[in-house]
Amino acid sequence: MASVGKILRRTFLIGSAAIVGGVAFGAYYVSRPAANPLKPGEGQAALNPFVLIDQNGVTLFAPRAEMGQGVQTTWAALIAEELDVDLDQITVLHGPAAAAYYNSALIGEGLPNKGYDISDFQHNLGEALGVLGKTLSLQVTGGSTSMKDGFERMRQAGASARETLKRAAANRLGVDPADLKTASGHVIAPSGDKIAYTDLAVDAAVLEPVDVPLRDPSEWRYLGQTQPRLDMVEKATGTAEFAVDVRLPGMKFAAVRINPKLGGAMNGYDDSAAKSMPGVEKVVDLGTGVAVIANNTWLANQAVEAIDVDWADAPYPPDTEGIFAKIAEAFDEAPNSTMRDDGDVSVTPDGATEIMAEYQVPYLAHATMEPMNATALFTGDALEVWCGNQAPTLIKFRVANTANLDTEAVQIHTTYLGGGFGRRGELDFGEIATKVAMAMPGTPVQTTWSREEDMRHDYFRPGAIARMRGAVQDGKAVLIDGKVAAQSCTQQAVTRYTGMPGAGPDKVLVEGFFNQPYAVPNYRMSGHIAKLDVPVGFWRSVGNSHNGFFHETFVDEMAHAAGQDPLEFRLELMKTEHAPSAGCLEAVKEMSGWTGQTPDGVGRGVAFTYSFGTPVAQVIEVVDEDGTIRISKAWIACDMGLALDPENVKAQMFGGMMYGLSAACYGEITFAEGEVEQYNFPDYDALRMHTAPQVEVRVLETNRHMGGAGEPGTPPSMPALGNALFDLTGERARKLPLNQQFNLLI
Repeated sequence: MASVGKILRRTFLIGSAAIVGGVAFGAYYVSRPAANPLKPGEGQAALNPFVLIDQNGVTLFAPRAEMGQGVQTTWAALIAEELDVDLDQITVLHGPAAAAYYNSALIGEGLPNKGYDISDFQHNLGEALGVLGKTLSLQVTGGSTSMKDGFERMRQAGASARETLKRAAANRLGVDPADLKTASGHVIAPSGDKIAYTDLAVDAAVLEPVDVPLRDPSEWRYLGQTQPRLDMVEKATGTAEFAVDVRLPGMKFAAVRINPKLGGAMNGYDDSAAKSMPGVEKVVDLGTGVAVIANNTWLANQAVEAIDVDWADAPYPPDTEGIFAKIAEAFDEAPNSTMRDDGDVSVTPDGATEIMAEYQVPYLAHATMEPMNATALFTGDALEVWCGNQAPTLIKFRVANTANLDTEAVQIHTTYLGGGFGRRGELDFGEIATKVAMAMPGTPVQTTWSREEDMRHDYFRPGAIARMRGAVQDGKAVLIDGKVAAQSCTQQAVTRYTGMPGAGPDKVLVEGFFNQPYAVPNYRMSGHIAKLDVPVGFWRSVGNSHNGFFHETFVDEMAHAAGQDPLEFRLELMKTEHAPSAGCLEAVKEMSGWTGQTPDGVGRGVAFTYSFGTPVAQVIEVVDEDGTIRISKAWIACDMGLALDPENVKAQMFGGMMYGLSAACYGEITFAEGEVEQYNFPDYDALRMHTAPQVEVRVLETNRHMGGAGEPGTPPSMPALGNALFDLTGERARKLPLNQQFNLLI
């Protein structure tokens, strides 16, 4: 992907080509719009951050990172729908780090509601509060919010551009703009003559952008249809530029080692062996670790491993058992939040059968295919950083502070991401690359983490414990009282990003726990924050990732205690609470041919999780093949409210499920002597081609509001698999990963 080049006050370059006579359009209407980061030089015009038209065509500056989820293709379709250009006429570049590219959907996601029962007022309030993202410079790709953020903004940008171009043409032709039409990048006169948008750009630049109504969905050409992915050709041919592909004149290469006892200090080191290696340029003291700059990455890795370092201890218990003992201690304290407390859970109803269970899930790594890396060029008074990231503005602030520069002196170039899953929303890889580059001013240095360094220095999905108590009566659930204990990703992240301690009720800790659409009369769900210093962060689906397993495994146990079919048990509780969610269960029932009965050697499990505005139901089938258990089939139904690209939604649901199944089967980060024990993929495996199930996905569109797609496929996969294994073996899985309890195919 071409990268956005230097954007200075009087110069606007993309790659090596200056855009002359360009004009940008869009409806970017807030009370006080953020400054447009596109600063044109003489003869150039840029009225809006998103759409630029110049003599070369249409360029979309997409503020959301492309990390395999297809976001840039759908954003281009949103523009093309109203602008009347063909999809292949749009060039997509990632926008620079700027407040103008704030995520308008993130703030609304944090409001204290269940989501599925949100009123129109609450929905509108969330949208209105979205403008706060500008104030906070939340240029963030995450939370499955990209389509909710861009759905109206991008169409408004396209519509405004279209009508402004028509006015420019009307002025030139001396006709009424209403008499003009547009198609395939041209304004069409009543005579049939065509004027290309590129020929109108300079004229349109002097006009005020026009605000017009959006087209009715019945007129859509692209939205609601599957589009060819704009990034596929580059990725298939190996020409796509990821951060690790960046090459600059005179570049040097660096490798890094940080204290494996996470958060511990570095007492000292002996770098004499590393310095004696031919091709080693410099050893850099990072404070909590060391880096080596060399002629190539391989040499840098060899040299940094040759440094003898005295590491201080970690600020948490040294082993996994001690860490989980601290997590369990959180139950002894008052809950951080109780976001659902319906009826009275203090007393089990007379005649009801009580069920109790405790569940545990491990810490997990993000395990992105491309390890953490960044390239930095520090000149003393300016800094440029090339990296795949999910938060350009936050990276910009951090590296500017690291280099003691004003943010205006820093440029962030966002490349394709070789996997994000929340990991590239962190700032450490940018900060370390900046420190390394500062040791060699004037020379671009690419700092690449080894796979081992990446795996052992993650911001992990926290380990968690749940204690569940429930009751069933007359075949129905009458009480659920759940408690979850884990570290707070949110509070740690606030501290890392701002330097101020995080506080207050943590919705993320209990998401997927308190907000499930089951009509249970006595229903309380509480979150307890564990006081630990293991570094944790946002992992695909975040709190839903563990709470989905806890909640849906327990619901399954309740169904069996009630003597009911697990799917019908859920459906009975759900159909009066949230019809779209019930519709997902009914869809997987039909797709899988669910009868509640399975033959010998076959097991099926069902699970459901509402997350990120999207209900998702899954059925997993497992088979016993001579004592080895294989995941054979999977069915997924989701309700997007509106699916802008149905096949892309299916791909996201499939990918989310596979990510969750990999974690359920194999994923575990453990600790010994304060260090992570997993070094590489042989220690932290994933599902492979031969272990993956056949998958069918159905996308429904009955939900009142648009939901997210990137993460909701992950949470129900883990309990669905555990429930299938129970159906097959009669053994209940209350702890992950499952390969410790079952003989799974590897």
